[in-house]
Amino acid sequence: MPIAYLDTPSGISGDIFLACLVDAGWPLASLRQTVEKLDLPKGSWDIHAQSVTQGSIRGTRVQVEAADEGAERHLAEITEILEAAALPDQVICRARAVFARLAAAEAKIHGTTPEEVHFHEVGALDAIIDIVGVCAGLHDLQIDTLYASALPLGPGWSRSMHGRIPLPAPATLELLAAVGAPTTPAPGPGELVTPTGAALLAELAHFRQPELRLRRIGYGAGHKVFDWPNVARLWLGEEIEKSVVQTTREPSELLIVIETNIDDMNPELFEPVQRRLFDAGALDVWTTAIGMKKSRPGTLLRVLAPPSVESALAAILLRETTTLGVRVHPVRRHVAERDATTVSTPFGPVRVKVKRVEGKTVGAKPEFDDCQALAASTGMPLPAVYAAALAAASPLVNSTSDLPAQGEDGEDA
Repeated sequence: MPIAYLDTPSGISGDIFLACLVDAGWPLASLRQTVEKLDLPKGSWDIHAQSVTQGSIRGTRVQVEAADEGAERHLAEITEILEAAALPDQVICRARAVFARLAAAEAKIHGTTPEEVHFHEVGALDAIIDIVGVCAGLHDLQIDTLYASALPLGPGWSRSMHGRIPLPAPATLELLAAVGAPTTPAPGPGELVTPTGAALLAELAHFRQPELRLRRIGYGAGHKVFDWPNVARLWLGEEIEKSVVQTTREPSELLIVIETNIDDMNPELFEPVQRRLFDAGALDVWTTAIGMKKSRPGTLLRVLAPPSVESALAAILLRETTTLGVRVHPVRRHVAERDATTVSTPFGPVRVKVKRVEGKTVGAKPEFDDCQALAASTGMPLPAVYAAALAAASPLVNSTSDLPAQGEDGEDA
């Protein structure tokens, strides 16, 4: 499974991320074709790439030239540009989610709402090209799972449409804080992580170094000159699959929780969304009633899944619900050893899920669907069929503890 790790010793920006992808093998022509599909005004943009040396390190530098520097756009205007583009759904969904994160961060800083935010620098054409280009490059290189290193943040001041602002930029800090991103002291002062770079990684990356079989490296060079090589490195390879070995210890695994708050969707639509999520690889999907702003009742929709299907599940949520953005949190799950067997009942065979902890069988739960099918075919009450299956499974349990009560899907909670 292709994965990538973005190593950011000198920070990250949209154009440096683009340069990493181009240097890693994404053709510049493909980047140009991606931007052409945004249907931007003719002559309003151009893209160049060149090989440069930063310190003693060779890399690729990408220059995005746009005619509307300083233009202001609302989130709705950017969304309209994205949805009109003839690009893959995953690219559009990822780009929309990045801009939704930017809008949420800017809204918090300025005390307004995401819909009312005026995008300044990050709403200009060059930022739109950077974000859409990165999403398209990851898609074309078939990188579904992206990891990133800790981000170096340094002191200083920068100029913006709002005047002088301290570094790291407030939007950068908000974006990184929203996902608990790890940071590290910068090698020197200056803006090393831009809001665009922070938004891309906050939405698309897991902040840890994976185990991977390394295949190639893409070097992206920045435009600023520091006392150190201003480069980022994109490591590409395949994830190293760990062999599953049954032991007496409870294994643990790294998963993610994708969640979103919804207050404006027909409740009847949640069930088909849930089915789509399970079909795409979700391990569990659940909802919680919540209170939202202005005392509106809402629904918190959460999805438990392996990291490898994050993009597909996020795309479903963005496409099939009314949400404008989703949050992703890494979690660790401990799971018991389990296998399946079949037991005989007076009404017919029933599959049973057997649970073991430290080598002991501590639970055996009949498959509810089997019991329901037998009840329907024999005309017997469902509780009677389930009780018979539970009694047939009880000899499998060799633990002295009582069998805990479980719901049908309790094993993935």
